[in-house]
Amino acid sequence: MRRVTRTAPAKINLGLDVTGTRADGYHLLETVFQAVSIADTVTVELTDTPEITLSCDVKGVPCSPKNIAWKAAQRYREAAGLTDGVRIAIEKHIPMEAGMGGGSTDGAAVLLALQELTGNALDMKQLAAIAVSLGADVPFFLYGGTAYAAGIGEELKALPAFFTDCMVIAKGTAGVSTAQA
Repeated sequence: MRRVTRTAPAKINLGLDVTGTRADGYHLLETVFQAVSIADTVTVELTDTPEITLSCDVKGVPCSPKNIAWKAAQRYREAAGLTDGVRIAIEKHIPMEAGMGGGSTDGAAVLLALQELTGNALDMKQLAAIAVSLGADVPFFLYGGTAYAAGIGEELKALPAFFTDCMVIAKGTAGVSTAQA
């Protein structure tokens, strides 16, 4: 198998408390993350050429080394000693600049797809270390579901599943970049 397609779910914060700021500017927090049904589709393929390539169906998404999914492929290749190239295609459904972790979930989907394609070349501790190096939300997306998060979001504890009959998620036309937030 040389190609894997994964669903990359968005997340919402069911509660959020900012508890401080680290010296590097990251905010310390306590939150409950909840994966939701809004999701991107990420296809990852191993290629015979050594390059990483990325495409996306939404204008404005960087298809370059600036993208978390690209970085995920590069860091996975380095950690696993993988010499194959990686082709990534992202079909976006998660709104950008909505605080729903669209880039983070795409990065986690790439890590999980590469795990599947390589027969789990890395253990979960190595995978989690790569995930946190990519961003505070990325480790959550390795597991999904419902989780209590602390620190910058990387300290996770699984919680019982959260169920509701209906939840409305709305985003206006304006967005806020993670860096600005």
